[in-house]
Amino acid sequence: MRARPRRNRLTPAVRALVREHRPAVTDLVLPLFVREGSGNDPIASLPGVARHGLDSLAAQARHAADAGLRAVALFPRIPDDLKDARGTRAADPDGLVPRAVAAVKAAAPDLVVITDVALDPYSSIGHDGVADNGRIANDPTVARLCAQAVAQARAGADVVAPSDMMDGRIGAIRDALDGAGCTDTLICSYAVKYASAFYGPFRDALDSAPRALDGIPGDKAGYQMDPANGREALREIALDEGEGADWLLVKPGLHYLDVVHRVRAATTLPVAAYHVSGEYAMLMAAAANGWLDRDRCLVETITAFRRAGADLVFTYAALDLARLLR
Repeated sequence: MRARPRRNRLTPAVRALVREHRPAVTDLVLPLFVREGSGNDPIASLPGVARHGLDSLAAQARHAADAGLRAVALFPRIPDDLKDARGTRAADPDGLVPRAVAAVKAAAPDLVVITDVALDPYSSIGHDGVADNGRIANDPTVARLCAQAVAQARAGADVVAPSDMMDGRIGAIRDALDGAGCTDTLICSYAVKYASAFYGPFRDALDSAPRALDGIPGDKAGYQMDPANGREALREIALDEGEGADWLLVKPGLHYLDVVHRVRAATTLPVAAYHVSGEYAMLMAAAANGWLDRDRCLVETITAFRRAGADLVFTYAALDLARLLR
């Protein structure tokens, strides 16, 4: 027998030499939840993850930088008394996110800071857009997103990441950033974001679950993508690339690796994937029950993302993976 593929698997040294994909700490983005106040409070549905006050956020940013991570993504838990159906506080230059950006930059100046551009943390009904006459209105939402992105960029965000799935928002945000003199601010477009059932723990963390109101349904299926669709992703990335996106992101990631692969084949832009809260929480729960080897599964998961074609992976396990990969 001449063909014996097992020869390339015989020893650890041989396997290392012929390994096709090598995940690295520099592939990872750590999502961080920020709230008003000090200290931190654990999130029950996301084991090992907490909401951070600004002092705790700064400490976590230093920890991330010391671990070799290059980027963090910020997501705010906004007090209920600052929310309304139009998300009007999203563009406040003195709001929680601009202050959080400043805190991270002061603590770890070399970290890339990515900010979420969406109205749902600021919305009293948990939707990503402006509620208007029983619908989520696209164009008024885009105008508010532009103001939000400019406020974040002026605060020092390196990358603004629109996660709303409104039509035309990438081009409008690019124009707004350039008009404000923020020409070096990157846009990471959540170009392919599905109306997924795997976002539950994230919405717990931000208290941002969508609610029904005056004809608006209690879900986001009217603007996020149908989980059954794959070809549609290629249309979305073509539009966002044409409008000036610098990175493209697929969310969720682990259950949509086929989509990640399609996107990678269709663009030369950097492709990110989001290892979302539900995917992470399932692994953590199984490991806590002794059903899975936590560390091996984490490394296998990140390898799967890279094998599918993702250049960057947003994951709550970034600090654990930094330890394992180094």
